[in-house]
Amino acid sequence: MSAARPQEEARSAARQGEGTSMNHSSPPSLQIEGPVATITLRRPAEHNRIDPDDPKVVLGFLEEVEAEPEVAVLVVTGEGNRTFCSGYTLAQIGSRLDRSFEDMLDRIEAVKVPTLCVMNGSAYGGGTDLAMCCDFRIGVQGIRMFMPAARFGLHYYPGGLRRFVTRLGPASTKKIFLTGQALQADEMLRIGFLTELVDPAEVFCTVQSYVEAIAQGEHEAVASMKLHIDQLAQGTWSEERGRLAYERSLRSSATASRLATLTLK
Repeated sequence: MSAARPQEEARSAARQGEGTSMNHSSPPSLQIEGPVATITLRRPAEHNRIDPDDPKVVLGFLEEVEAEPEVAVLVVTGEGNRTFCSGYTLAQIGSRLDRSFEDMLDRIEAVKVPTLCVMNGSAYGGGTDLAMCCDFRIGVQGIRMFMPAARFGLHYYPGGLRRFVTRLGPASTKKIFLTGQALQADEMLRIGFLTELVDPAEVFCTVQSYVEAIAQGEHEAVASMKLHIDQLAQGTWSEERGRLAYERSLRSSATASRLATLTLK
């Protein structure tokens, strides 16, 4: 497979975005069903690019998700089966790219509930970081990822570099960013970009297994441990805060109730 092909597909995404009226594009959608909230990118014909107006929409969705106490998991995915996300609309980078895209990604990373990225297709540019914002990434066989920032002359924004380094380590991050080479699905799994690599027919069952397992946990405990694990990875954690969270959970009514139930069994 030609090494140039992912770059050609990324450029194709940009060209399609330029030639498509925004009136014929669909912004991301939010669906909440029981313990699962799902944000779906809805521009499959344009490689599910991120429009400059999308970050505000997604930030509003995240507020809704955190305000719904029954939601235990947030799923992020895209329509179609070709591309999960091709990142920010390239034609708008020079004129409309501001902090809103970064703020959206940072906010997804920090959302209280565990996040699950279902990579229905390949990821390019900022689409790779959108996946990295999530706690778990499930990919299907045959996908790949490609980071063209250096080829465009861009020094990547701080939050994105931090996520790649803390999750994948400097060696894999350098290969992704400095060489601009495409990574195939097997390598994405090997370096830790993917949590799971499954056949397309297994995606639903795999997602359900994560949702059911997470939903069985006490929501506050899950949210607290997610926060502290992220702080440990970022070097911002303190043992004092960790101790307080642990002791608070010991005194909580939810813990007492769950322990009593287990004792009676």
